[in-house]
Amino acid sequence: MNKVDTISAPHPKGYYPPGDFAIWFFIYAELLAFGVFFVTYAFARTYNVEMFNASQLELNRTAGAINTVLLITSSYFVIRAVAAIREDQQNLCVKWLFAAIFLGGMFLVVKIIEFKAKFAAGISLSTNTFYTFYFSMTVFHFMHVILGMIILGAVMLKARRGGYSSQEHTGVETGASYWHMVDLVWIILFPLVYVIR
Repeated sequence: MNKVDTISAPHPKGYYPPGDFAIWFFIYAELLAFGVFFVTYAFARTYNVEMFNASQLELNRTAGAINTVLLITSSYFVIRAVAAIREDQQNLCVKWLFAAIFLGGMFLVVKIIEFKAKFAAGISLSTNTFYTFYFSMTVFHFMHVILGMIILGAVMLKARRGGYSSQEHTGVETGASYWHMVDLVWIILFPLVYVIR
């Protein structure tokens, strides 16, 4: 293989980081933003542990746990979509992406129900410091789930038109990388806000 062939050759399977390298700058920036949220939350909690614990007990842990299962499962579906396109199975890739998007939608529905219950109980962003953090972090994450679904939806439509193959599927891996970030943030957010006392 000459120098030109080496430059133009497709990425081998398993190269790191997967997807478009530019998305990783965005992912790291988003993780930094959430990291600041998490550290600030933990710091604020040390000043009023009793109030944070009492407010935490008012949260619907079952809804939080259901949403955790939904996002973890959707991430698995995205992994299957990447595996499918690497084997040139475009139709299967589309089906896995659709399933992942569907579960993302279910996450949003559960979260909306949870938000609605809090508002009906007269709880809002200004109720206390705990709820300021709770609504700020969960709404911020909620918006990221929506963005992730839009990204996966665009990838799915392109895959449906035959826009990816086993040789060129960077877009699928890019969408998958972002979706895994959304999942990872929730896996940290759920125990931090709903469970750890």
